[in-house]
Amino acid sequence: MLKTRITELFGIDRPIVQGGLMWIAKAELASAVANAGGIGFMTALSFSDPEALRAEIHKCRKMTDKPFGVNLTFLPALRIIDYPAFIDVCIEEGIKFIETAGRNPEPYMDQLKSADIKVVHKCTSVRHAIKAEKIGCDVVSIDGFEAAGHPGEDDVTSLILIPRTRDAINIPIIASGGFADGRGLVGALGLGADGMNMGTRFVATKEAPVHDNVKQVLIRHDERDTRLIMRTLRNTERVLHSKNVDKVLEIESKGNTQIEDIVPFVTGLEGKKMLEEGDLKKGVLAVGQSVGLIHDIPTCQKLLDRIMEEAEEIITSKFA
Repeated sequence: MLKTRITELFGIDRPIVQGGLMWIAKAELASAVANAGGIGFMTALSFSDPEALRAEIHKCRKMTDKPFGVNLTFLPALRIIDYPAFIDVCIEEGIKFIETAGRNPEPYMDQLKSADIKVVHKCTSVRHAIKAEKIGCDVVSIDGFEAAGHPGEDDVTSLILIPRTRDAINIPIIASGGFADGRGLVGALGLGADGMNMGTRFVATKEAPVHDNVKQVLIRHDERDTRLIMRTLRNTERVLHSKNVDKVLEIESKGNTQIEDIVPFVTGLEGKKMLEEGDLKKGVLAVGQSVGLIHDIPTCQKLLDRIMEEAEEIITSKFA
């Protein structure tokens, strides 16, 4: 068993985190990760309003008695979001761990800390990690350029970003971006992290509430099959290569791109349909370069068992 500051903080057996996944990180997945010894974060904005999130928290509690958390992402959205109301629900329901992402969570820190909530902030740069520690975050989840979704604008890989962040801050670090197996966990710990976060790898599990077509496409693609869109808007997103993605890149290549120009292709509602119906022609699919390490669709229990067995074997055989 690997004990780290992350296992101690969350009260879990394994230093493995399932981060927020829009439309995917719901009770089924978060509870499965929790029951397997890690910790899962349900994504608040997957739900239409705070009361829908409350219902999902109740559902998750029926599926596990282990710790789980909630993700709140502060990014530009096409709908008005009442963040304080979502936080109030988390407080009322006794959620003790919140993962924030996107914009600086400082405006909400007093509300969170007054309820003794531990805050994990996802960062894509050392300077943002330093700021997160300064405003009172308890953990930094540092995203390397390999990550799915929004990897920031600095293009620094996990191999450099994790140790640079370790040198700059004192609070625990979760390594994110490019991790999918036991080799990655050992590497993350060796680079100075206290645990690792996986996103893309958890999409390809039995419990992930997405259509099987989506899971199968992850197996069929490799580390070369992602693209970066919305770079011209400085809101870069790493996604799986597709015809829709090519259309977005074509629009961006013409210059003076506005978000309205690409909304039909990148809107979250189209992505939601894709995940539910399995039609890969709809929306875009956020995928990290770790897709090259995905070769099967196990249960979360089997996946975490395998990761820990592989990590412990590496540690024992090479460093004992």
